[in-house]
Amino acid sequence: MSLTERIQSDMVEAMKAKQELRLSVVRSIKTALMKYKADNMKEADEATEQLLLKTLAKQRIDSMEQFTGAGRPELAEKEAAELVIIESYLPQKASAEDLEAAVAAAMAETGATGKAQMGLVMKAAQAKLAGKNVDGKTLSELIKAKLP
Repeated sequence: MSLTERIQSDMVEAMKAKQELRLSVVRSIKTALMKYKADNMKEADEATEQLLLKTLAKQRIDSMEQFTGAGRPELAEKEAAELVIIESYLPQKASAEDLEAAVAAAMAETGATGKAQMGLVMKAAQAKLAGKNVDGKTLSELIKAKLP
């Protein structure tokens, strides 16, 4: 079942169960997918769908930080609840061991000797972690720590 079909099915379920928050989030995901289709005149492939979902998740994280900083914990909690729903459509997050192994393999593959080659290591590590939900910031920090 494609993400679009799954979203449509979940939207109907949320309507029937009167789950307003879930319905709102599922609708926002559907809107993002439909906007991509309208802008590009083609259906989103799986990689693009994952990218759109990651963008929506990052928006929620940024909003949570801003609401928390502004002293609005009730709005930050709402964003956190929306984030949980969005993340349910993303692949499972890569574990710390997966990240460590990918970075080690990428460093060996590229022969990186310093921070100047960080981009090469980052690209190679992301290729090794394809299909998994990886936080780029975490990966970047791990690579910085490993490179001399």
